[in-house]
Amino acid sequence: MKHKGAMKNALLGGAALIISAAFAAVPAAASARPVLLVSIDGLRPGDVLEAEKRGLKVPNLRRFVKEGASATGVTGVLPTLTYPSHTTLMTGTAPARHGIVANNTFDPKQINYGGWYWYAEDVTARTLWDAAKDAGLSTGNVHWPVSVGVKSLTWNLPQIWRSGHADDRKLLKALATDGLVDELEHDCGGYADGIDESIGGDETRAKFGVRLIERHKPGFVTVYLTALDHEQHASGPGSPEAHAVLERIDALVGKLVAAEMAAHPDAAVAVVSDHGFAATDTEVNLFRPFIDAGLITLDADGKVSAWEAMPWPSGGSVAVVLARPGDAALKDRVEALLNKLAADPQARFAHIAGKDEIAAAGGNPQATFYVDLKPGAVASPFAGASAPLVRAARVKGMHGYFPGLADMRSTFLVMGPGIASGLSLGGIDMRSIAPTLAGLMNASLPAAEAVTLNVSQPKVR
Repeated sequence: MKHKGAMKNALLGGAALIISAAFAAVPAAASARPVLLVSIDGLRPGDVLEAEKRGLKVPNLRRFVKEGASATGVTGVLPTLTYPSHTTLMTGTAPARHGIVANNTFDPKQINYGGWYWYAEDVTARTLWDAAKDAGLSTGNVHWPVSVGVKSLTWNLPQIWRSGHADDRKLLKALATDGLVDELEHDCGGYADGIDESIGGDETRAKFGVRLIERHKPGFVTVYLTALDHEQHASGPGSPEAHAVLERIDALVGKLVAAEMAAHPDAAVAVVSDHGFAATDTEVNLFRPFIDAGLITLDADGKVSAWEAMPWPSGGSVAVVLARPGDAALKDRVEALLNKLAADPQARFAHIAGKDEIAAAGGNPQATFYVDLKPGAVASPFAGASAPLVRAARVKGMHGYFPGLADMRSTFLVMGPGIASGLSLGGIDMRSIAPTLAGLMNASLPAAEAVTLNVSQPKVR
């Protein structure tokens, strides 16, 4: 009997230890602070900081400036494109580290139908979704770039499209968290098509974001809004049409903030953008001289049949990839062609970066050269055998230039309990944003490549 009693006491003691350990673990999870992260693609910092001067009515965004901390500008990554930048915002690392080096994947023979870097398995760095999950927070996402297949997301409405056909809706539903689209469509009506970049699409996605927050209360949730970028491409940065879209997006931000504050009164809310914008007038077709020089060979149908060196356009810049990077003769041949183009005013070259400079900037490691175009010029996508070197731009605004260009500066705003009111952070590095948000969640991103920002309200002593 003594043995049974001893065993019983031991079991009870062990159970007590397990229960104690369980309760000891609770404060760590409970101390993880909720965060809402909203991205407004292409939001220029001046459109918030100088809203009144620019005739913009954006009271919800201005609230962040008054009640929270804001940057005067965010220096981005090479290139200043949506997908590389959004992955930097999620990892605190440059494209060379996180692996998303452009919007479109490298496709020299044009066989991927314009495929983008949609898939999270291509990300080679730890993300804020990972950090939040490890800190004990549930996670949610609406339309964030490079979000297909994120394993650390509890509720995921990823961004993907293929053709604009109705089958895209089936694809999205298959890739989203099982049952989530049906659940939210029951309350909100039909979800937006993946390829829909209109303000109407943003309003639909914001409605789904609000309902996701209300129903599931994710501890960390990301929402991506794209219509401002779309309108600035179409009508130019600072145009009346772009301003009208931004004012409607401001109302969406207000609804998302209200939903988050109702779900989590202690939450921090951040608004970011991925890049700024420059007005454009000229389209530069770098494929033309490469075809003429025999570096790209086309078949009878005008499709690429072979290549020695291939431009990889990224908006206002162009990466150049060699088929044999170690071939010194090929490298010299391409360098001579680029230098010749740089001397031609039509080509609108601002700078040619070599391998060492690309590496120092954290840019595409596949590129042997990277061409930065002058503001106003935009790189043409593959245009076939007959397209000229230059023509009038088909868009009125562009990004993707090297990050040193002032027009490429992006936005960072954050507010919430404990965050300083009216704090100007000055100019910041985009890689500082993710570790700062991780810190607010009491989570960790140890591989981030820039310092954490101090956004806290000073303690009264």
